[in-house]
Amino acid sequence: MTSISLPDGRALDIRVNGADDGPVLVFHHGTPGSVLPRRVMIEQATERGIRLVTYSRAGYGDSSRRAGRTVADIADDVTAILDHVGVEKAMTAGWSGGGPHALATGALLPDRITGVLSIAGVAPYDADGLDFLGGMGEGNIDEFGAALKGEADLRPMLDGMRAELKEATPEAILGELSTLLPDVDRKEITDEAGEEMAANFREALKNGVDGWTDDDLAFTVPWGFDLAAITVPTFVWQGSADLMVPFAHGQWLAANVPGATAHLLEGEGHLSVGVGAMPQMLDELLATH
Repeated sequence: MTSISLPDGRALDIRVNGADDGPVLVFHHGTPGSVLPRRVMIEQATERGIRLVTYSRAGYGDSSRRAGRTVADIADDVTAILDHVGVEKAMTAGWSGGGPHALATGALLPDRITGVLSIAGVAPYDADGLDFLGGMGEGNIDEFGAALKGEADLRPMLDGMRAELKEATPEAILGELSTLLPDVDRKEITDEAGEEMAANFREALKNGVDGWTDDDLAFTVPWGFDLAAITVPTFVWQGSADLMVPFAHGQWLAANVPGATAHLLEGEGHLSVGVGAMPQMLDELLATH
C-alpha cells in the first residue's frame, strides 16, 4: 500500500493492482470498508488489462479523517489519486456505500471520468418518492436511525459493532450482520470470500470508526452535487433480495441518473449481485474508456 499526501495535509492510503499499464479503474469500497480489494476483482481487471486502484476513504484504515465531509468531497481525493498514478482519465466504480461516491466522481469530474458503475449503491436519503429505510434489515434501520440523531448517538453504536468486526472472522460477520444477509448472500461468505471480507473490515476499523461515522452522516444529508449533472455513461446494478441497500434504491437510481443502463436482477442480494456479474460489469465500463 502507498500513502499519498493530499493538498489539505491529509494522507490517503491507496493500492494499485491488476495490469501494469492500461486503463485505470478507481474503486470506492463499501461502508465500512478499506483499501483491500476482492481477489475476483483483481483477477477480472488483470484479464482485461485494467489497472485497479483501490483506496481507504477518509477516516478508514490509515487514511486521515476529513470530519464533516460530504459525498461530493470525494472528488478532491479522486483528483489526487489520478494525478498520483499519472492518468488524465479513468473509470470509476463503487459498491454499496461506495456507490454514491462513484456517482459523485462521475458528476463532478466529467472531464476525467469516462464511465460510472454503481453496485448495490445507496440512493439519496432525501430522494423524492423513495422510502429510504423501506425493506432494509433491522441492523441498518437502527444504524441510520442513530445517524439521523447525530454523531453523539451514532458513534457509540458503531464502536460496539467495531468490537465484533475489528477481529472479524467469517463466523463473526454472519453473526453481526445476521439481519442483513438473505440466504443468497450467506452463500457468498465462503471460506475465501468470508476471509476477504473479514480482512477488509479489520483494515477499515483498525484505528477506530471515524470513516464509518462520517459515511453514515454523509448519507443522511444532501450529497452536495446534482445527480442530473451526470453526463458520462452510468451502469446501475441492484438485486431484489438485498437487505442492506433495498431494491428500491437501485430502481430509483436507474430512473433518476440520466441515461443510466440498469441491471435490476431478481433474486440477487447485496453481495451476490456483484460477484457473478463482475466480468460483464467491467466489460461495460471498459467500453466507455
